[in-house]
Amino acid sequence: MLVRALAAVGMVIGSFVAIGLADEQVDPKPADPSPNIVVILADDLGWNSVGYHNPEFITPNIDSIAADGITLNRFYVAPMCSPTRAGLMTGRYPIRFGCARAVIPPYRDFGLPVSEVTLPEMLAERGYENRGIFGKWHLGHRRAKWHPLAQGFTHFHGHYNGAIDYFELSRDGVRDWHVDYESSDQQGYATDLIADAAADWIVESAKTDAPYFCYIPFNAPHSPYQAPDDAIERYGNLPDVQGRNEKHREIYKAMIGRTDEGIGRILKAIESTGEADNTIVWFFSDNGGVGNLRDINKPLKGSKLTVFEGGTRVPACVRWPAKIKAGQLSDVVCGYIDLLPTLVGTAGGKSQTLTDKPLDGIDLTSILVKPETETSNRAWFSYHGQSGPEAEHLAVIQEGWKLIVNGPRLTDVKQLKDGSHKVRLFHLQEDLNETTNLANDKPKKVNQLARQLITHRALQPADAVPPYGVGSAGFVPPPLWQLDPANPDELVGGYPAK
Repeated sequence: MLVRALAAVGMVIGSFVAIGLADEQVDPKPADPSPNIVVILADDLGWNSVGYHNPEFITPNIDSIAADGITLNRFYVAPMCSPTRAGLMTGRYPIRFGCARAVIPPYRDFGLPVSEVTLPEMLAERGYENRGIFGKWHLGHRRAKWHPLAQGFTHFHGHYNGAIDYFELSRDGVRDWHVDYESSDQQGYATDLIADAAADWIVESAKTDAPYFCYIPFNAPHSPYQAPDDAIERYGNLPDVQGRNEKHREIYKAMIGRTDEGIGRILKAIESTGEADNTIVWFFSDNGGVGNLRDINKPLKGSKLTVFEGGTRVPACVRWPAKIKAGQLSDVVCGYIDLLPTLVGTAGGKSQTLTDKPLDGIDLTSILVKPETETSNRAWFSYHGQSGPEAEHLAVIQEGWKLIVNGPRLTDVKQLKDGSHKVRLFHLQEDLNETTNLANDKPKKVNQLARQLITHRALQPADAVPPYGVGSAGFVPPPLWQLDPANPDELVGGYPAK
């Protein structure tokens, strides 16, 4: 069985063995039409930062998911991480419930609204008894009502905040590492701990008769740029570079390589259960790579925190041997909001029957299985206003065109003529790298698409997450970022008395 697992990922993983991974093989359970589901999310992984796009980056296990399944060549996410996580959990554009403007920083009293029906909640209705999350939550951490276990998961192992220290497992000097609701004193490198915990959980969950859902949002390769010495030696070339950003880029490569090793252990655990054929493995990044590391989004324009292709179009691939033929490629515009309806659909359900809220995502199952027969002409929207309403970023893609508008909040197409906004129109079918601005040549197309942007931006409620910097001064984190499930509405952490 282990030999088959190694063959499935296309490489010898060497001596990396998941900590605590059961030595004995698990007897396959009876065939079930509902697949196991494993969603693996990288953080700040650039378009040009995977091996199947750029051999400088060593990612054989990620590459194997693409080779053994389908590559989604036009897969889009939000320009930053909390909104992407909110959208994949709900199947809805996060602007609808106030989660699109900015990420959720440590001091923010805000989270994924409990009124939203989440992917794990829907899968619970379809018989998925074990629903685990391993890694970075980033959807609310100052009230227990926003905890993963209060949002449909049955097990949580990881951290609430983004940008934790990978070795100290802390944010803002306070330890942020948890198992379920309890703080954990586990020691190690965060990426390794996440992968090993997920691999062990998969083996145990496969022993039951029910399908499982495993969500693995790695913190890597998000800053701070930290990796074990052996990973830097294997993947980076620190002695050969000059300058802070170049050194960070080499550590970034090591962080990606170490993440790929962890993904290899996860794939190996799946193979050991005997259920790999009927297990969906979906990999993608939460946004594009950052702008200060050279060429990590090449040849795409832009980076994280922009609505250019380099900020929102990310590496993505899906493996499901029972249904998806190896080596497929799709150029259909799709993305993060499509995970919920697709995965609920593969479980035999209809997501819209499980919520009274409008869904924006679509079921991609037919595209995954027969990509050559499917197309989609729907509009695709991107937005963020992390700095506040005076500097917002909006984009819409439809029927081969893409309009980008940067500037103060857009409420009327007349604003596009007063010089307050930067307006760019690209014909993506001929110019996917956004090199030629056609806005002056196509004013009618600009106005047509701008009206759609205005309608989309108007969805944001008044109580949306504030701009990023609001409330940061003087914040004191709670001890161990501890939440009390007995008091789900209690606010933890705060500010010193004046």
